[in-house]
Amino acid sequence: MSIRWSVVLFGLIFFAGTLSAAEHEVGQKNKNFTVESLKIKVGDIVSFPNYDSFYHNVYSLSPVKIFDLGSYAKGQTQKVKFEKAGKVTVQCAIHPDMKMTIDVQ
Repeated sequence: MSIRWSVVLFGLIFFAGTLSAAEHEVGQKNKNFTVESLKIKVGDIVSFPNYDSFYHNVYSLSPVKIFDLGSYAKGQTQKVKFEKAGKVTVQCAIHPDMKMTIDVQ
């Protein structure tokens, strides 16, 4: 196979992988996440809209995906892309009882 065809093949595989990524929503309402658990695929994106009238701070210290979205107000949404498989525990730094799990497959 020539180098040119290898580049074309790689581009098609990469492009096909980006088409299969999905976006999921986990809202924050009444000091809770709208789901307790979520199954997604590697490469998927999860959006975290704030539906409450007060601030939330979504974060994870799980080795699979460490992130901190900072504090944000009602009507704002933050997004996270999950690149590795495994279980991710997600919490709110402002409301310690808020907790959910994302299973990245």
